[in-house]
This record gives sequence, C-alpha cells and structure tokens, in this order.
Amino acid sequence: MHEFEKISISEMSKQDMLMILEALEYTGKNTNIQAFLALRNNIIKELSILAESSEEEFFEYLKK
Repeated sequence: MHEFEKISISEMSKQDMLMILEALEYTGKNTNIQAFLALRNNIIKELSILAESSEEEFFEYLKK
C-alpha cells in the first residue's frame, strides 16, 4: 500500500464538500469535540484562499 501525505479533492462536487463541512460542524457542536470544528474551519480557510475569496463568500458559494 502506498503512503500519502496529502490527498487531492479536485473532483469533489460542491454539494459533497458542503455536506462534509456541515457534518463536521454538526458533529463538533453536538459532541463538544473542537477538533471537528477546527478541521471544518481549516478546510474553509484553505479553499477560500484557493478561490481568492473570503471564507464567508466561499461558504455561500457552496450553498448555491
């Protein structure tokens, strides 16, 4: 088996990404495990940088 340092998500749909982000938020809030919320926020931050937009703009884009 090959080891991976990073995994690409270039072929993931907007809907799937939104579902993952919402699941991380839901889980983090309902279990009080901050790592889920931190992961969600980090994903949004990184993707918004790639999209050259604010985090809020990017999240709203996923919702459309």
